[in-house]
Formats: sequence, C-alpha cells, structure tokens
Amino acid sequence: MSELFDAVDALVASRSPLPPPAQRKRLRQAHALTLDEVAAALGVRRATVGDWESGRTEPRPPQREAYARLLEQLAQLYPAPAAESVGAPQEDSAAPETFAGPAPTAAPVPAGGEPEAAASTASGNIPPPARTAVPAPPAASRPARTARPSQTSRHPGEKKAARANNPAPGGAYAHGPLLVLDADAGREVTGYGIGGLILDVPATSLPALVEWTLTEAQLGAARLHGCGKDADPLLVLTPTACERYGLPVELTEAERLAGRLGEGHKVIKQLKRANWQLTKRGFGPWARIYRPAQGSRRSCVQLCIPSWGALDDRAWGHAAQLQPAQLARVLGVYATRVMTPVGSTAVTGLELMTALNPPTRASEPDADGRRHAEHRPGSLGTEAMDPAPCEATDGHPVLAGLPRFHVRGPGERLFEEAYDWARDLTDSECMQRYLVGIDVNLAFGAAANGAVVGLASPPVHVTDPVFDPALPGSWLVDLSHVDPSRVRVAKQWRELDGDLLPSPFTPTGERPQGPAWYATPTVAYAVELGYDVTPLEAWVRPEAGRFLDGWYKRLRDAYVDTMADLGVAEKLPPREFLTAMEGYRSRDPEMGIVLDAIKMTVKGGIGKLQEKARGGGWKPGQSWPALARPTWRPDVRATVISRARINMHRKMLNLAAATGRYPVAVLSDCAVYAADGPSPLDVLPYGTDGKTVPGSFRLGVSPGMVKHEGTQSVLWGADVLEQLSADGRVANLARHIKTGEHAARDTGE
Repeated sequence: MSELFDAVDALVASRSPLPPPAQRKRLRQAHALTLDEVAAALGVRRATVGDWESGRTEPRPPQREAYARLLEQLAQLYPAPAAESVGAPQEDSAAPETFAGPAPTAAPVPAGGEPEAAASTASGNIPPPARTAVPAPPAASRPARTARPSQTSRHPGEKKAARANNPAPGGAYAHGPLLVLDADAGREVTGYGIGGLILDVPATSLPALVEWTLTEAQLGAARLHGCGKDADPLLVLTPTACERYGLPVELTEAERLAGRLGEGHKVIKQLKRANWQLTKRGFGPWARIYRPAQGSRRSCVQLCIPSWGALDDRAWGHAAQLQPAQLARVLGVYATRVMTPVGSTAVTGLELMTALNPPTRASEPDADGRRHAEHRPGSLGTEAMDPAPCEATDGHPVLAGLPRFHVRGPGERLFEEAYDWARDLTDSECMQRYLVGIDVNLAFGAAANGAVVGLASPPVHVTDPVFDPALPGSWLVDLSHVDPSRVRVAKQWRELDGDLLPSPFTPTGERPQGPAWYATPTVAYAVELGYDVTPLEAWVRPEAGRFLDGWYKRLRDAYVDTMADLGVAEKLPPREFLTAMEGYRSRDPEMGIVLDAIKMTVKGGIGKLQEKARGGGWKPGQSWPALARPTWRPDVRATVISRARINMHRKMLNLAAATGRYPVAVLSDCAVYAADGPSPLDVLPYGTDGKTVPGSFRLGVSPGMVKHEGTQSVLWGADVLEQLSADGRVANLARHIKTGEHAARDTGE
C-alpha cells in the first residue's frame, strides 16, 4: 500500500502548481537570489532556470516539486502587491502614487559592507500633503516587470504593512539604489526611484540631504559578492535640484577644466561645518560625501550631476536631457543589471571587476576570536605591481632608464591592439553589387570570458622558455615564418589567398618581420595554425586564473536582457533575428540608452586596465595616480584584446576556407565583405537546417555572435577609397559602412 501512496504522491508532485513566469523571476529577485544559486540548489543549469522564468520551458520532475516549493515559500515572504492581479503583471506605465513623508530609518552600512537590520522609527512630525501623482516612464515593448507602487500611508503601522507587500531590492534598501531629485517652483524636492517610486525629500540643505539619505531614505544596493561591500546610495541632481541646494547649474570654465567645484564655495563650507568630507577628487560631477567610519559603520553618499557633464553623451546619449522619472528608469535599470554607477561607464566597468571579485576576505578567527582581512585567492590582491618592461606604456617609471625620445619597436614593446586593416577590392569583388558589414556583439566581453590572466603575483622573467599556452604572460618570439597562405584549419592543412586576409599577429594586419612581443593567446594561435614557435624570452605569471569570468557573465546578462526589452530575443532563427533588429532602438529609446551604456562599460572597463597619465603637470618617468591601483594591469588588457583579435581572425579564416569569401576591411569587431545581395545572409552560408560554417560568424544576439552593421554599394566603396586616398587619409571602409558618411577626417574610433 505504501508503494501506491508513494506513486500517488509522485503523480501529484509532477503537476505541482507554479506561478506565471514573470512572478517566478520577481520572487527570486525579491529574495536576492541569483540564477546560479537557484540552479545549484535544484541541480540544473543556469540557463534552465532562466528558461523557466521566461516561459520558454517548464520544469519536470523531480525538479518541478522542489522548484514549486521554493516559489511557494518565497510567495509567502513576498506576496504580490495589491494592485497586481494574479497571473497578470502590471505594466511599468501605470501611474504610481506619491509617497508623502520620510521612510523609516535604515541603519548605516558597516565598512565591511554587511547591512544592519533597518530600525523602523515613527516620526512625530506631520508630513506635508501628498502631491499629484507623476506618471511613470513608458513601458518596454515586451511585458514589463511588475512596478513596485509607491507608499501613500501616513500611519507608521500602515507603512510597515505596505512594505511587507513590497519586496525590497536588497535587505534594508527598500527604495532601490538611487533617486533622481527634482525641485518644483515651490522649492519642494521630489525623488524619483526605480519602478515608478516617488518620494518627498524633506531636506532643505545639502548636509541635511546627505543625512536624510543615510538615515531615512533606505537607498543602496546589496553587495555583488559575499566578500564585497554594499553599494553607496546615489543621488542624481537635476538643474532645479542643484539650484535648490545652492549648487551652480553649470561649472565655470575654470571649474570645468579642474573637474570640480571651487574649494571656497559655500556648499563645501556647509559640508565641512557639518563634519562631512569629500574624496580627493573634490566636488565634481561624481562627488562622494562621507564621514570617517565609526567602528564598523560606513557613511557615504554619491552625487551625480548631469548638467556638470556626469553623463557623457558618448556613453549615455541624451540621458542628461530626460525627464526625472525617465532618467530614474534608465539609471535604475543600469544599476540593477550592472551596478550602481560610480563614475563614467569606464570607471564603473573597472569597479565592477573588483565588486565581483573582491581582493580580500575575512580570515579564520585568531586566538582572540577576531577576524582580519586577508588576500582572497583568485583576485588581483590589494597591492599595485609594476608591469614587465615590455608591457609598460611609454613614460612609465620602469622605463625611466631609456634615452629621451627613444621609440620602442615591436622587439621592445608589447603591442596588442584591435584590428585596423583594409585592402583594395579585387576585380571579382568590384563586379559584385554590395558591401556588407557584420559586427561582433560585445566582442571584448566575449574575449574576456574564459581568459586566463595573471593574478596577484608579479611577472617572472625567463630566458629561452618553452612556450606553454596555459601560462599567461608576454613572449618575445619570431612569427614571421607563419605562412598565411598555408594554415591548418579544423586540423587540416588548407591553401588560402594569404594576401586577402590580415595577419592575426599585428593590429595593422601586416605580416611581422622579426621577433616581437606577443601575449599568450597570440602565440597560442600560431601553434593552432600548425607552426612551431621558439620564444627567446618571456615575462610569465605562474599565479593565474579566470579573473574576468564573473564580470563577463554579469555584463552578458545585462546586454541580453536589455536586448530582450528591445524585442530581440536569444536563439532566434537568422531571418527572424534580422527582422527583429530592424528599428529595434525605436521600440524603447530609453532602453537603447541603457544598451549603449552597457557596451561602453565593457569597452571602457578593459581600457581602464591601462589608463594613461593625464594632466599637464605629468612628465615621462613620473608615476601617475592610476598606477597605485591593483587593477592597473596592461597585461590583462593585452590578453583580452589579443583574444578578441584572434577570435575575429579565426572566424574570418573559417569562412574563407569554406566559401572563398575574404574581408575587404576590418575595424576592431566589424568586418566588411563584398556580396551580391545587401543582407548578411548573402555573406554567411546558412543551410536549411539553420546552421552555418562551424567556427565562423553566426547571426544572433549573444556576445560573440554578429549582427548587421550596415550595407553600402560597391560604387560607394570605390568612391570612398578614391576620396580618402586623394586626401592622404587611411581608407578603412569598416569605419564608414554603418552610416555611409565619410566627410569627417579619420581619427580612429
């Protein structure tokens, strides 16, 4: 009989009720669970849980019962908001109500990043009347995530009950990572947060605003790693908010050049009188206001002032001109998917590496039961280190012994950069009608995935080394013997037209002429092509690991999720993908801004690994501030860019070997091909089974796959080549294929 009961129980469990897909994701995020954590608990892959949340697939026994149990328990902790009907998530376009009065006090975050329990205190002051509700920004084209409605209750007990139905983004941070502050004609300040949240801001001065943010606003974001620290709250000040708190709407020319407000400004004096301090970079577009830690308590607020140039239009487009609620949506989505901005997208990209892979962890208790910070394996550590001489940028202190005006060649300097190569069209290519550009999605991010880099130990010099493709470092080796016309492709020797492909070993695509310094991936590719290598010397890093994997995965998810908001999903067939990409930015321009910011976070973060000296006072041979960071690692940057260039060449090589098609121009992650038709499908040979040449370009939204960059006529290409050559300029068609414009002088990317 017990066996029959077990069979009945199993049958019931196989049909365990599950909430709708949108609710599954809401419940997981409400409890601050990652896809990886849920997948590990249920014994499935991360992608499987993602498919369950998107509704692409449904769980099967035995995971279904466990997954249903997890969601049931989370639903009890985080019931759906009252305005939300079961199974029908509300659109973000629903007009939120207005929150009047201060939120309950949230205790400051300790220096180690561990949030303390929020202390709910009732205020004896009667709050001002609630203002008219402000409509939330327009919703995305696909079903939007459920908006967390604002709190309207005036009674502390009612506010507590309302919060119980509103899952906090992370512990004590019930109101999210940031607020955009805007003042009206009556000088009343309103804060716009994520999910359509609106708060009344009672502070009347900047010191009071900082105090309110840390004690009542419940702003911040939970750490991205267990050994890291929580994100400081971010306040974005519109021009009207700047005026309300005594700040100029724009900096003077001298202040703009200095990058900060003058030290004698009255607001800075107010902060000093209230015992608030500024970091060394002063009161600039991204200002940090803090008090020294009291024991384990951390008190720091960051300001972002778009009218001072905080949101660079190269990364954020027209975000600085958005209405406050729209700007809150843009920055809020970025903060949720990437991290709370801490500066430019480049700075944020670099800080994200440390946030996901902290340099220290708590040690085991000592004899007195105390824990101490110790080096965390797998990180870059806490100490800056000198690069190998070949990896150092010009002017670095390790090169101070070189003669003045000495120019280092390939035999003295590691020169791993992205492609900038072009050639003339052949006669047969001139007979075709179109030039089609294809662009690799998030190319540097894809190259960072799986990259083995040196960690916290300095480089070791070796003479006459035996090349090891698993050992990160820089190698002095002669690759001029590699014949681009005869290479090994898919373990078979193939004869190709080497003059129609760029060399994989130089960014200019020219064949090397002798010994030169290369990063490990470049030398490993020479071996992959079937040639022996004999390094003369090397600087290697025995302590190695995949430091950037977590960084790539977070940015990859942010990119793919944002593309999905724009109506471009993963795993679409080629033709459906190209159709979805037509006008995708116009479906939600605000998400288009987020997408650009994510892409610039990838590029800028890799670039910051080799930040050069800035400022008129610096002289070659002197140190500069960036060198004091453990993340000043030109060798890591060289490894990523080497992998990106090699990945590009491998795809072009496989396509040429299978189809006889060769690129006419390559710029970084964009390649241009001549074709009879205007579509990428006229370049890439997809079969009826939906598959293309293995190891070559594939159409799709995932990083490493390609999208359509642009199409122009062959006559246009001939005209560009003629005009630019007549002007003495470098003619790279990949630079102009997207828009067709080429009047501006070539200055690179």
